[in-house]
Amino acid sequence: MIRRRAIKDPRGESDLFRRRAITGFLLILLGLMALVGRYVYLQVLRHDEFVTRADANRVKPRAIAPARGLIYDRNGVLLADNVPAFRLEVVPEQVPDMPAMLERIRAVVPLDQDDLDAFRKQLKQNRSFESVPLKLHLSEDDIARFELNRWRFPGVDVVPYLTRRYPYGELLAHVIGYVGRIDADDLARLDPARYKGTSHVGRVGIERSYEDTLHGTPGYELVEVNADGRIQRVLQTEPPVPGKNLYLSIDIRLQKAAEAAFAGRPGAAVAIDPRNGQVLAMVSVPSFDPNLFVNGIGHADYTALNTNPDTPLNNRALRGAYPPGSTVKPFLALGGLEYGVRRPQDTVLSTGEFCLPNQSRCYRDDVRGGNGTVNMVRAIQLSTNTYFYKLALDLGIDRLSEWMARFSFGGKTGVDLPGELTGTLPSRAWKAAHFKQPWFPGETVLSGIGQAYWQVTPLQLAHATAALAGHGVPYAPRVVMATQASVSAPREPLANPPGQSLIKKPGAWDVVNQGMEAVITGGTGRGLNDGFPYVIAGKSGTAERFSRRTDAYDTNKNSAYLAARHRAWFIAYTPADDPQIAVAVVLEAGAWGGKDAGPIARKILDAWLLARGEHLLPTRPAAPASAAPASSAPPPEAPPEDEDLPAEATSSGGATP
Repeated sequence: MIRRRAIKDPRGESDLFRRRAITGFLLILLGLMALVGRYVYLQVLRHDEFVTRADANRVKPRAIAPARGLIYDRNGVLLADNVPAFRLEVVPEQVPDMPAMLERIRAVVPLDQDDLDAFRKQLKQNRSFESVPLKLHLSEDDIARFELNRWRFPGVDVVPYLTRRYPYGELLAHVIGYVGRIDADDLARLDPARYKGTSHVGRVGIERSYEDTLHGTPGYELVEVNADGRIQRVLQTEPPVPGKNLYLSIDIRLQKAAEAAFAGRPGAAVAIDPRNGQVLAMVSVPSFDPNLFVNGIGHADYTALNTNPDTPLNNRALRGAYPPGSTVKPFLALGGLEYGVRRPQDTVLSTGEFCLPNQSRCYRDDVRGGNGTVNMVRAIQLSTNTYFYKLALDLGIDRLSEWMARFSFGGKTGVDLPGELTGTLPSRAWKAAHFKQPWFPGETVLSGIGQAYWQVTPLQLAHATAALAGHGVPYAPRVVMATQASVSAPREPLANPPGQSLIKKPGAWDVVNQGMEAVITGGTGRGLNDGFPYVIAGKSGTAERFSRRTDAYDTNKNSAYLAARHRAWFIAYTPADDPQIAVAVVLEAGAWGGKDAGPIARKILDAWLLARGEHLLPTRPAAPASAAPASSAPPPEAPPEDEDLPAEATSSGGATP
């Protein structure tokens, strides 16, 4: 069979090729048009957006925390400064496996559980692109080991920073306070823009109450990074504005002297300039080292502080509340004169006990037989309980509490420190609110000697003493007296206007002042003026910590026994004719106010004198025991010892509330 060949169709093939060529060309043209369109879309229409994204991969903004303001004493002694240190930081988004990284890095840089807990806590609070501190205050060995292994830890870097340091440690811990790491609660209340890049915030004391002044304003810098996120260069910098410096009214010399005077015994002391309310010294013993808290206190250290029976974390000057004892008697005497229920020459016969009218219950002096006939000056000098029992009863609890409230008893003094307690000022309203009971006359009697429900803080009593020393003109206590924008800038004093004078009868102050001078010359503070060039006015107080249960006089005069039962107080100011410093001292366990707390107050006054560039006077040597008396005059009356302990019911033997 013969096969026939197909006849070629050149025209058809040519048309087919042409159609295919046109189709291919059109497809290529469409592809090019799509490519050009996409190019126009990306490079023209969204140029700014993608340039920004590209720069974001190459250029990173980094917040610069401001340097915290420095803190000085009144004479320019540095009390809180910033020192350079290094910390390990992690950028979470650059770490693919965080648990594995933490496990590996512990073999290079030691991390304890406190470091890991703080890191994990802050990791939850920060955004993934924000760096999180892993370990603060790296040692030179830590830095060297990390640099050798740096390539193994993308997203981890050593970063310099300024850390807080308190050169005087425990001496000013309760005044200055300390800074601590920012936590979740802080993030909720702080301005995120202002605290960007900041890892610490003021916790207590001045560091907290003046946080806004000390903090400053953050800056930023734009840095160029490589693919691993390592910084290559800095492109632009906006420097931060450091916080303002603070100048405290505290004099470090008085502070040292006050702390040393306690010799480790628990208590507190506050010294105030009555002319302006400036706090010259504020001591709470025992204290603690605030440097432990700056970069996160370890569990063992915190447990040791928190379980210490002497409670070193408690600021006794602001938060220690104690019965004031007889230190309230000068204020009560002044109130009696102001209200017109007493004249200076009015006398009371002190027989050793005071009985309420129509009641069998009587309240006693500790001096058996009493002090005899005493006027106001002598009652203050000898701290005669019976005089003030009668005065309190004549005033009545309403006028007594109203008058004492003017001196900020039972309220806050307005000091520029956080955490101040109000104490307790006895009153009908207070008792009704706390016990749902009426007020009894016997409680008024005990309120007249600073017992019963009375509770005051050392700061309250120092503030009241300063107001008394200032002839009744009160100033809110102030620890910060000036701010400073920079080291080279002038100080800017902080205003502290005086309050209204509390004394309407000028002669009343002279009488009370005379009585407080007599305390030092011949009363429970005898000898405290020896060698001091100015006249000191003062008042002691000895308040019982435990109520007695019998009417028997306590004949045990052992100092250790008495110290376990008593709070010892002493208030003083000098020069008596123109007061420039007022002091309040409390010992939580002291036998007598005059003998135990008085010398502490005197040492503070000595330090104040030396700080003024003045010196003590030579004291007169004691006469030999065998020497004959210089005259036939009778020796001065010995000051009472137990001058202000609460009276007991001598008829029933029961303890008075």
